Amino acid sequence: MQNRQKKIAAINDLSGYGRCALTVTIPIISHMKIQCCPVPTSILSNHTGYEEYFFDDYSDRLPEYLSMWKKLGLSFDGIMSGFLGSKEQIGMVEDFIKAFATELTKVVIDPVMGDHGTIAGTYTEEMCTEMRRLVSLADIITPNLTEACKLSDTPYKEKGWKKKELLDMADKLEAMGPEKIVITGIPQGEFIANFVYEKGQEPHFIKTYKVGDERCGTGDLFASIIAADAVNGVPFQTSVKKASSFVKKCMQKSIEMEIPRKNGVCFEEVMDKLKV
Repeated sequence: MQNRQKKIAAINDLSGYGRCALTVTIPIISHMKIQCCPVPTSILSNHTGYEEYFFDDYSDRLPEYLSMWKKLGLSFDGIMSGFLGSKEQIGMVEDFIKAFATELTKVVIDPVMGDHGTIAGTYTEEMCTEMRRLVSLADIITPNLTEACKLSDTPYKEKGWKKKELLDMADKLEAMGPEKIVITGIPQGEFIANFVYEKGQEPHFIKTYKVGDERCGTGDLFASIIAADAVNGVPFQTSVKKASSFVKKCMQKSIEMEIPRKNGVCFEEVMDKLKV
């Protein structure tokens, strides 16, 4: 009975305000006709981009939480993870994948580690090593340029990336395990490009015009669409185009409505434009 509807287990933090992580993933995946089963790694009143916030690390509660799922004999069509705040949490995701994934499960890892050439202050070198191991279990990864460089031990630069350089980096990432890779947020003049790599396919760029300033939650939005499409059998290139286009629509609407940057993108206003 429980397997009559597709299910994705989404492992991320839950921020009550600010539109990021699970508060983005749950509605997006649900809209795409998949049951979203959240695994909260921490609970926050609002995301950490605000000056003050309440924070409750959920790591010590997760083993008991997940033991109930094991008793129910659950399996998932998809598993996705986002920001992970400690070495222990990365290990828990690894254990979760090994316990709940089947041969048919699509595993999507968004290795949220940093941006603009800087790894987040909460990330230790040991955590970076653990993330490489977690990536080896993925079918699809969605690193930004900074994260792709760190995972592949490639020197970072802000601009001037050539296709051959990105291909070399994607080859290194693919050798770790994932067969589908999209390196996001590559500056190309008035465009932002995503480099799409799929084993056995010709790699290519998907470009969109830059719209406004960066906002929190756009990576979660992008990865959620990629995960849902993977479970729904949508071709990878088509999925990346869809995700890129939808993020742009959300950015445009947020600017039009003068939504504060800290409050992310108002995807609710344009959800009807996201095709399943």
